[in-house]
Amino acid sequence: METQKIDNQIDITQEICPMTFVKTKLKLETMSSGQVLEVTLREGEPLTNVPKSVIAEGHKILDIRQEGDFYKLFIERR
Repeated sequence: METQKIDNQIDITQEICPMTFVKTKLKLETMSSGQVLEVTLREGEPLTNVPKSVIAEGHKILDIRQEGDFYKLFIERR
């Protein structure tokens, strides 16, 4: 992914499903269309379920990348 402006960030590494997606969804609801949310999450269930749920809500996944022990998920709000 090219360097991109991040409009908001959330860390859900301490949450368990389904709160991982609930917190992500609530944060996206505070943002405007076209803005980018960076989500820090753990591998396993959050890494599998959050991107699927975000896509089902109609948002766009721009990138998923590993950084150390965690992952960064970049979501464009639609």
